[in-house]
Amino acid sequence: MTTTETGLPLFVLGRGVDPHSERGVDCPGELPSASDPALVERARRAKAALGDRVFVLGHHYQRDEVIQFADVTGDSFKLAKEAAARPDAEYIVFCGVHFMAESADILTSSSQKVVLPDLAAGCSMADMATFDQVEECWEALEDAGIAGVTVPVTYMNSSADIKAFCGRNGGAVCTSSNARRALEWAFSRGEKVLFLPDQHLGRNTAVLEMGLSLDDCVVYNPHRPNGGLTTEQLENAKMILWKGHCSVHGRFSPECVDDVRARIPGVNVLVHPECRHEVVTKADHVGSTEYIIKKLEEAPAGSSWAVGTELNLVKRLGAMFPDKNVTFLDRTVCYCSTMNRIDLPHLVWALESLASGQVVNQITVDDDTAHWAGVALDRMLALP
Repeated sequence: MTTTETGLPLFVLGRGVDPHSERGVDCPGELPSASDPALVERARRAKAALGDRVFVLGHHYQRDEVIQFADVTGDSFKLAKEAAARPDAEYIVFCGVHFMAESADILTSSSQKVVLPDLAAGCSMADMATFDQVEECWEALEDAGIAGVTVPVTYMNSSADIKAFCGRNGGAVCTSSNARRALEWAFSRGEKVLFLPDQHLGRNTAVLEMGLSLDDCVVYNPHRPNGGLTTEQLENAKMILWKGHCSVHGRFSPECVDDVRARIPGVNVLVHPECRHEVVTKADHVGSTEYIIKKLEEAPAGSSWAVGTELNLVKRLGAMFPDKNVTFLDRTVCYCSTMNRIDLPHLVWALESLASGQVVNQITVDDDTAHWAGVALDRMLALP
């Protein structure tokens, strides 16, 4: 990887590409100006010109200016499945992040092309577990004599390489909705689980839903020798949690919960399981993005809710349910910075390029990786 004289990789500074990263930063071509008042009309015109040849997917965390052009909205796995259910669409424009577009490419046919409007739209959590790091971790488990009784499970929020690693080694993928079922499946096949890359979802699921203790969980730090763990710690652990987290959900603190309860009498605290354990244990309700939406949909009029998830979604939920008091759990504004890279100029550029016959920013997963990642995804789909 090329670095500057400061020691920082060029891709961190927005220049160059790290081929080993979960995302790249190149965006070829000229983007329309963000101040162009005709952007909305240009997007409509390009989408209309493409007709049924294009299918636009919008993740819940996208900006409203982008989500208005989505044919379907949802979480990462729902959107990948929706893409697979549209075999006649020549182009899948995924308004999300890189790992989501990879999953869509794996699940769609070879004749379809998956496009990510900005290649810099990555996921900090997915980047916290690289293939080489996970291979090194597995070697440490082999050296400790426990790899044979360990089943790897990776969260959807991971690169295709990591999903493929799990497929090759008898593991599976999970979502925040089915993490418990995936872990039950894994424990029926082994004594331990290596959970990638989000330590918080793994810990919260194991401890709060499956009755394991915090002592049953250890955290493997890929930046320390042997993950910073002794052989005895690895032997005694049931959950080996990767030291990764979501940069948005990881920022919520127990103090945020205390503060909002003091400010809003009777408030219901609703958080995503990617939040820290001490936040989740203070909350009233915990669940996936789809769970959060459903909970607010069913909530009585006049009720108050502090929601611990990405701000674009929280703002949208407030607009969707004006009869309820919906507020962001933290006083500090925090969007998903990488998801927000997909803006209207990038979407217009992608759609207009496709309409003119030029395929840009196509996301492709090589056949071997796609096969083994598909094996891991299929194991998840087969869960009861």
